[in-house]
Amino acid sequence: MAGRIPPEFIDALLARTDIVDLINSRVPLRKAGKDYQACCPFHDEKTPSFTVSREKQFYHCFGCGAHGTAIGFLMEYEHQGFLDAVEELARQAGMEIPKSTASERRGPDLQPLYRLMEQAAKLYRGQLRSHPRATDAVSYLKSRGLTGGIAASFGLGYAPPGWDFLLGALGEKAGDRELMIQCGLVVKQDEKRYDRFRERIMFPIRDRRGRVIAFGGRILGDGKPKYLNSPETPIFHKGRELYGLHEVLQANRKLARTLVVEGYMDVIALAQYDIRYAVATLGTATTADHLRRLLPTAPELVFCFDGDRAGRAAAWKALETTLPLATGRHQIRFLFLPEGDDPDTLVRKEGKESFEQRIQRASPLSDFLFDHLCGEVDMSSLDGRARLAAIAQPLLEQIPAGLFRDMLDARLAALVGVSRPRSRKANVRGLGASQRTMVRTTAIGRALALLLRNPELAAVAHEVADDWRRLDNPGTRILIQLLEIIQAYPNISSAALLERWREDTYYPRLLQLSAAPFLAEIPADGMKAEFSGALHKLNRDVRRSEELSALSRKSISELNEDERKMLEEWAAAARTRTR
Repeated sequence: MAGRIPPEFIDALLARTDIVDLINSRVPLRKAGKDYQACCPFHDEKTPSFTVSREKQFYHCFGCGAHGTAIGFLMEYEHQGFLDAVEELARQAGMEIPKSTASERRGPDLQPLYRLMEQAAKLYRGQLRSHPRATDAVSYLKSRGLTGGIAASFGLGYAPPGWDFLLGALGEKAGDRELMIQCGLVVKQDEKRYDRFRERIMFPIRDRRGRVIAFGGRILGDGKPKYLNSPETPIFHKGRELYGLHEVLQANRKLARTLVVEGYMDVIALAQYDIRYAVATLGTATTADHLRRLLPTAPELVFCFDGDRAGRAAAWKALETTLPLATGRHQIRFLFLPEGDDPDTLVRKEGKESFEQRIQRASPLSDFLFDHLCGEVDMSSLDGRARLAAIAQPLLEQIPAGLFRDMLDARLAALVGVSRPRSRKANVRGLGASQRTMVRTTAIGRALALLLRNPELAAVAHEVADDWRRLDNPGTRILIQLLEIIQAYPNISSAALLERWREDTYYPRLLQLSAAPFLAEIPADGMKAEFSGALHKLNRDVRRSEELSALSRKSISELNEDERKMLEEWAAAARTRTR
């Protein structure tokens, strides 16, 4: 999406946007030295730790680690996509978004598919009100306790019997019929074309922007399959999307929690009882993409499963997916319902208050993790506790390094009955600001952090030898690209420089580096020396690496005493690093 907007426009947009004014219109700020301060809008706190810099055009929270540009703030605070945030800022700045024709050629125009899906949703809604056979559908919805108002708010519809209702209504032209096949509304089999959905209650699936991207259809009667979903299409990827997320974000200005349930009716039934924070996966297990969409929406995430064996197995899979993203910034819980009940039936049976009490009693991730693992071993024996440590440690090592990981290590040690087990490898991805202080920043990391916050330091790179450019790693390649961007756009701001990387896989790491705690400890007049020092360190590293590489190619008899000693020291250091 970001690639469709010329980067120069993003640069100009951020130059015309004052992040202080933007945030102050939503979160009242007060002056604190040269910056501005408030209680963080992304986590609960009594003492302000959220700062906004007019000079750097960044916001940063020292409590939860939230950090970003004006675009990033709108995306997180308003739950907007990148394009929506850019469009809002452009309207405020009186700017019109251009379209890059070169970028447009990178992929097909998907707008006709979105328009077609919206037309189909409108037709299905009309059929639910007017088709003679829709009375069965209406009766079914009423039997599930749904009102006309809640059905309308989720856009429920009806696909009538017959093979060509939709095809006849929207497929007059050959091009339209091909588009209907592309977006999964019509099935092509040999030379025949027919409607995918027939005699079903239709649940439109919307993306975060509210666009219809797919459908789920429930059969009336005993036919199979009970639920039929749209196939994967250019606009629909079921491993990324969540049913009801758009409706949740529309209904809640600020979410306290998000509840993940299994089906469409669960989401709608809970909304009927004013529990308007439930979403559902689309016939698939929870994925990392699901979590990346959910975690920024609320400080608490609750998974809801049946209490039977299958439900607990599904919960365990969700937990395993969650571990690499469990930084401790979010409260993650697991709710197990009585056997034979689902959220739909249970909320109708006991009402909103009792159901929400169940949510509040849901097991924290740590409890579910250790309860499950302890149930797999004999905790009364030494062997069993050793087995617990053996199966728990690989799971704990998936959790990003930091306080939450340390606390789980300590709990494991207490259960096993030994001093704290040593983790084999720290995972530094996804750390919050307070956690990153415990992780050593490499020379390339320091150089990137300094340049991201101070683009003017690019001039220093021309004063230092460039041996470091021979290093073959992602950090070096990114540093080279940053310098090239700054050379082409000498007046680019820190915020604009960071936004150039938003859709890159390394963007999260660059965002972290731009908020590295060590930056606050360096005086303004010391930034140049720090950047120069980092480059000099990289130069020494590459020269030493090349020397050692040359020595390693020699036979032992060809080495003098100093060279052998150098190789031994290098080997010893390498062994230490891998322990």
